[in-house]
Amino acid sequence: MADVMSSIEPAAISQTSTAAESLESPALSLAARQVRVGELALGPRERFHLQRVIDSDRLSYGPVTREFEATFARLHEVPYACFCNSGTSALQIALTALKEHRGWADGDEVIVPAVTFVATVNAVLHAGLKPVLVDVQPDTYNIDPCRVADAIAPRTRCIMPVHLLGLPADMSPILELARQRDLAVVEDSCETMFARYRSRPVGSMGDIGCFSTYVAHFLVTGVGGFATTHDPDLARLIRSLMNHGRDNIYITIDDDDETGSPRFREIVDRRFRFERVGFSYRATELEAAIGLGQIEQWESIVASRKANGEYFSAALADLADVLRTPTIPSDREHAFMVYGLVVRGESMRPLVYHLEENGIETRDMLPLIHQPVYRGWLGDDVGLRFPVAEHLYERAFYIGCHQYLTDEDRAHVVRTIRRFFNR
Repeated sequence: MADVMSSIEPAAISQTSTAAESLESPALSLAARQVRVGELALGPRERFHLQRVIDSDRLSYGPVTREFEATFARLHEVPYACFCNSGTSALQIALTALKEHRGWADGDEVIVPAVTFVATVNAVLHAGLKPVLVDVQPDTYNIDPCRVADAIAPRTRCIMPVHLLGLPADMSPILELARQRDLAVVEDSCETMFARYRSRPVGSMGDIGCFSTYVAHFLVTGVGGFATTHDPDLARLIRSLMNHGRDNIYITIDDDDETGSPRFREIVDRRFRFERVGFSYRATELEAAIGLGQIEQWESIVASRKANGEYFSAALADLADVLRTPTIPSDREHAFMVYGLVVRGESMRPLVYHLEENGIETRDMLPLIHQPVYRGWLGDDVGLRFPVAEHLYERAFYIGCHQYLTDEDRAHVVRTIRRFFNR
């Protein structure tokens, strides 16, 4: 297959003195510890909030979760942020809420990129909707707005762009298409936080934004996710759906505490009224406590990730003939949840095996087109219909870029890659 990405020139990144100095140090053998895709170290802030929860003897939705939600909403410039048990749950709740709110029917279509984690498509299927895959851009690996326009059909109801690996998708043309065709937009931002596209934060541009706080993501709570929105009606639907479809008059155990309030008896009467078929997608105060401790450090977390990304790009810049490093368009930020690499050869596997054998974790960038579970409805000609995704399936992977990487870790990664290419 021809290199469909060869026409895209790598972004020019000047080598920093830090990267150069690290590469001049004596060669490392195998890393003293494994260089993982993601890590977690519970520090003083996380432990402080965990102790708050332990001292309160309360695990169900309460003050720590409310504080976490309010902080997350403020930082992403939305009025509503609902903390649930995973990013996947957030996606399913978002689509189910929009389905009810807009009157969609089973089998209506949602456009999704051909390169994303399986949760994106699974959420569409679980909501009783039909995913329609479109190919991605060859430089950013995010959904291609031109192909989105071609995929819109009479039963299209929603576009679900994915902000992949920490880089926002090209949202302006997507939002304009949605406005023209009266389509909803759900931002799958499970891999991106605290990044801006044309001055707007991810998760604030569509009808609903969805985030993950799973292990190896920006804010790690163990399990967890967010659904964000500007729409109060959608926010109420989201809260109801994640609480079994319960009447919003009673969402937390605090809602019937004020015995003297005018609505007390009404709340008591409606506490166990369920208005829709919902889910049990709640998180606990313990997850929120860890997240609250992490979000208080968000600026340093993102700064470390960006610095690591810049280091790798500078240190690998002269390998542009054999290895593609991340492209960052001028109208957006890259928050570097992970660091994506694309081999300019026939297969990434020899390099992946080399890294893994030297203690460096890797993960496939995970195009959807060859997943066994989707083979039945995608057909056998997926490589022809999604040429960029096909290219990435053979050649694209990522490594860790998190704040816990040490100078030794970073140097070991670079040396190991360079040794593979005999550079």
